[in-house]
Amino acid sequence: MGKLRIAVATNEKDGLEDVVSNVFGRARTFTIVDAEDEKITGVTILENSAVSYHHGAGPIAVKMLVDEGVEVVLANELGIGASELLKQHNISIIPVKPGTNVGDATKKALRTYKEKVIPDAIREQSQKTT
Repeated sequence: MGKLRIAVATNEKDGLEDVVSNVFGRARTFTIVDAEDEKITGVTILENSAVSYHHGAGPIAVKMLVDEGVEVVLANELGIGASELLKQHNISIIPVKPGTNVGDATKKALRTYKEKVIPDAIREQSQKTT
């Protein structure tokens, strides 16, 4: 699977012990989880500069995550603008219930991502060679 950078919309600065926020664009923090071959190799907490915005918080949050090199987002609910921007930047979205432990959600997402992406990549490669 290689290296993967995952962003989780969170409320605090508790890393893997934090919980998934019920919002995306106005989440207080984003917990960035670096993983390699399904093993967590690093955790960084980012403060969300758009937390107090009345409008347009989602796109600002997406820009921050794109700049951080995120490849997968775990969140409860995203607005249409944020969803479309993530798709435009080829960032996968995995829905997660709010209140879910970040560590648990990340481990499950790593398994889900591996099960989906690797078979898709193999299928795409076989289509190119035929």
